[in-house]
Amino acid sequence: MIHVTKTFLPKQEDYNALLKRSWDTQWITNRGDLVKELESKIKETFNIPYMIATTNGTLPLQIAIKALGLTGEIITTPFSYIATSSVIAWEGCKPVFADIDPETFNIDPSKIEAQITAKTSGIIATHVFGNPCDIEAMDKIAQKYNIKVIYDAAHCFGVEYKGKSVFNYGDVSTCSFHATKIFHTGEGGAMFTKDLELFETLYYKHNFGHNGPEEFHGLGINAKMSELQAAMGLAVFPHFNEILKRRHQLYNVYIENLKVSDQLQFQKIREYTAYNCAYFPVVFLSEDILDLVKNVLNGESIFPRRYFYPSLNTVSYLNGESMPISESLSKRILCLPLYFDLKEDDVLQICRLIHKSLN
Repeated sequence: MIHVTKTFLPKQEDYNALLKRSWDTQWITNRGDLVKELESKIKETFNIPYMIATTNGTLPLQIAIKALGLTGEIITTPFSYIATSSVIAWEGCKPVFADIDPETFNIDPSKIEAQITAKTSGIIATHVFGNPCDIEAMDKIAQKYNIKVIYDAAHCFGVEYKGKSVFNYGDVSTCSFHATKIFHTGEGGAMFTKDLELFETLYYKHNFGHNGPEEFHGLGINAKMSELQAAMGLAVFPHFNEILKRRHQLYNVYIENLKVSDQLQFQKIREYTAYNCAYFPVVFLSEDILDLVKNVLNGESIFPRRYFYPSLNTVSYLNGESMPISESLSKRILCLPLYFDLKEDDVLQICRLIHKSLN
């Protein structure tokens, strides 16, 4: 069977060797040496000033909302994973949607200003499939209205925009290190900022508010990454360039074999972006055609994913107004299989089956 993604697993002996360090010190959580080493490697590799590794990729969004003091309404995208919007509701704020750009699939800055009210405190925007948002336009809006910007950069490990890691943009950027991601710690995530004072606030909030063992800065939660997770990250990290290179190769095979069809649309990657090929989404002319292609692929034990679906403004507890572009795209988009040890012949077979279905 070929699934939409597959976890990259390093050699077990490499992972075990890292785990032994934790066993030897008997320190398996509370920010041990492995967590600190992983943070240092990532910061040094991508030239990032401040980073905090976390136990998953959702808690950083929640902590960022708290740390930035966001209340009332937060403008966000309807085309993302559910966590991007559910954290807003979970933190007692109201998600207010702005529709997306039909080519980049990211939130459309030209639609944000119309949604700003006296209750607006911030924006949470997703770099969809690792494709950077219109960062310059977002910055102008944030400055004009004195509101904060959080980037959900869950898919962005290794992505650069204008020569800088995409994690260096926004007041806070967050990432997921889930097992399905291009880089992973099994389960995990991180939050990034350029601001030292904000970093210190994020730091204590991710550790119960601790200021040493006996004092507290203020309200906090437990979002610490364990040594077991960090060990997986340290075992995977040396392979990252190899993983990135392979994904580019397979991504290009898809493009070369599917671009000849006038019945498919591809995501437009923003100019000045060094992309990580996190996903390979294709957009069909209709939902009926998508269902046809998906059923044909499933019949050959190939399982792409309808991602992102549904449009988040249609989720009952988020209660959003109509977002025509996002709603249309979410019904017609399919992410095709893409992972490190996927065979090129399998990609070619997927392309042939899609062409056969369309014709």
